[in-house]
Amino acid sequence: MNYGEVEIESRIICFQGFFRLEKFRLRHTLFAGGMSQIMSRELFERGHAVAVLLYDPVLDRVVLIEQFRIGALNDSQGPWLTEIVAGMVAADETAEGVAQREAQEEAGCHIDELLPIYRFYPSPGGSSESIMLFCGRVDASTIGGTYGLAEENEDIRVFTVGLSEALEWIESGRINSAAPIMALQWLALNKSRVVSIWL
Repeated sequence: MNYGEVEIESRIICFQGFFRLEKFRLRHTLFAGGMSQIMSRELFERGHAVAVLLYDPVLDRVVLIEQFRIGALNDSQGPWLTEIVAGMVAADETAEGVAQREAQEEAGCHIDELLPIYRFYPSPGGSSESIMLFCGRVDASTIGGTYGLAEENEDIRVFTVGLSEALEWIESGRINSAAPIMALQWLALNKSRVVSIWL
């Protein structure tokens, strides 16, 4: 659905590193008609990502990871978050390819089948990032340990937990990152369909 137009008056790159920060002066059409006043907005360009909830329908267990996250540095529980496998999409990669690559790099496992969940914007008020969310079928019986790429300073602890316990972790606040919350709640709602497809 497209409501109208955006007119960009100026666009300046304020910072260019691993991520990019841009400053825009723009205006857009209003729901009531006409155009807005010219406004200033900053946009955090971080590319697009894939996240995948690894699930074993035989054991009814999910694969979760823990790693240090700078964004949670001041969190009362500390900056080590319980998450799902995820990674950035390179220019020549498909979302499915990223899911397989990240499962190997971050959890040391192979995904047997992938189900797309949906694509979403985690913070569209200031970031261009979108995340393609998947559920991936795995054999969780031998998954666990420490993984990650040394050249990316990754130190990732991998473990499995029953789906019902993982859902309790959302309620308790142990899982407090958007992608795993969304993926686990989706699986809770769609578990019977997922199991019927995979088993």
